[in-house]
Amino acid sequence: MTEPKPSNDPVEREEGLVFMPRFDQNGFITAVAVEHKTQQVLMVAYMNQEALDKTLSTGEAWYWSRSRKSLWHKGDTSGQIQTIHEMRVDCDQDCLLLFVSVGADGGCCHTGRQSCFYRVVTTETNGTTRLIKEDH
Repeated sequence: MTEPKPSNDPVEREEGLVFMPRFDQNGFITAVAVEHKTQQVLMVAYMNQEALDKTLSTGEAWYWSRSRKSLWHKGDTSGQIQTIHEMRVDCDQDCLLLFVSVGADGGCCHTGRQSCFYRVVTTETNGTTRLIKEDH
């Protein structure tokens, strides 16, 4: 069975049932990983077509490391493998939301924390912006 050909029709992209991921000019699509039970945002990363294909075929998260310029199987060295429970795409198909469970210690961040989002941005009354750590 052949899959329907994607079109550039915005109505079809936004309302249709054909998966047409829209990669940016550099060939990337943003992927947000969320812990599937707690709904905690774990990390934001990028996928290229190869990373997306591997994610879909293996059921584990693969990303493109922009700093290393290489394919990255999340958790390959840390043990923090992200198993996909559900993948969603936003309205114009340029961002993915991955509901995952994480192996090993349940962490995700290279700093050893569960989430990469461990600091709150605050603005003081004098207009100074600073960060507050939430290490819980």
